[in-house]
Amino acid sequence: MATLVGTFFHSHGGSTSMPPDLWREQRLRRPIRDDVPIEDDEANAEKAARTHEGFRVLREKVAELEADVLVVFSDDQQECFDFNNFPGFAIFVGERFTKSTRRRGGPDARQAGRHAELGFAFNGHPELATALLTGVMKRGFDPAFCMDMPKPDRGLASGVIRTAEELTDFSLPIVPVMMNLYFAPQVTGIRSYQFGRAVREAIDEMPGGLRVGVVASGGLWHTPGMPGAWLNKEFDHRTLECLKVGDARGMAEHFDSYVIPAGDTSQDTGRRARNVTGMPSLGGPALGTRETCAWIAAAAVTEGRPTTIVDYVDVYASPVGNAFAYCDQP
Repeated sequence: MATLVGTFFHSHGGSTSMPPDLWREQRLRRPIRDDVPIEDDEANAEKAARTHEGFRVLREKVAELEADVLVVFSDDQQECFDFNNFPGFAIFVGERFTKSTRRRGGPDARQAGRHAELGFAFNGHPELATALLTGVMKRGFDPAFCMDMPKPDRGLASGVIRTAEELTDFSLPIVPVMMNLYFAPQVTGIRSYQFGRAVREAIDEMPGGLRVGVVASGGLWHTPGMPGAWLNKEFDHRTLECLKVGDARGMAEHFDSYVIPAGDTSQDTGRRARNVTGMPSLGGPALGTRETCAWIAAAAVTEGRPTTIVDYVDVYASPVGNAFAYCDQP
């Protein structure tokens, strides 16, 4: 059967790719809650360095464990899907997928970290992808699948691309698993946990000697661009406490039990907008913080195993909790 070599967890938001000298400018022009700190360039540079050190640690761990392929849980932010049709889960089963041909922020935008050129084609893994698709279907899930890219100019989900750029040499095959973690009503924490367990069972029953790594790309707490945005570090640290001891179900229960405080404008999804459906979330934090459910799904793959927390970086420019972790005891 295939061998699971480990699970890997990382954030993928804008502050993971934006040079730190631009963070303060971003902080000052965003509608962030008044009590969120405004940090200077030195503090931002230190936090950016920690963020990229987190990626380095994970990249070296993926190489050390000799993964043949990565399965990446992330969200689609209308790169492939839109409000005409938005599945809860979708698996890309094609041979190749590409990065967007559009440069974010315009032609003069600067970037930090590792980045492939626009339109770069990454390798998929149709055999494993199909095994996962049919494997989770046998276990009560009915995900959508993509044999081709629905919107080639948009590229595949940016969270998947971020994993490919930061954790690989750009040639390692990847199976993208896209979850609706942004547009209400999103999948819940407990459903993400159940999905992760189904994926683990599908990996275990796949014949052959394939060495598989599973990655969660996204989170943690963030509500980018929303009025009154803030950073709930207490919520994130409880999530990481559960992850550290391998309590994936506890992560799901913690997530789903969260009640959005009255008057929290940063999580107001009640009015339809370009990136907001106007429909309610099914419990737990809303908007970008729901990407934590990608972590829950990956944690379920190595449930019961201790996980190493590499770092948690409280970035107030967004604000967002950038975090990095891995489990190499599958």
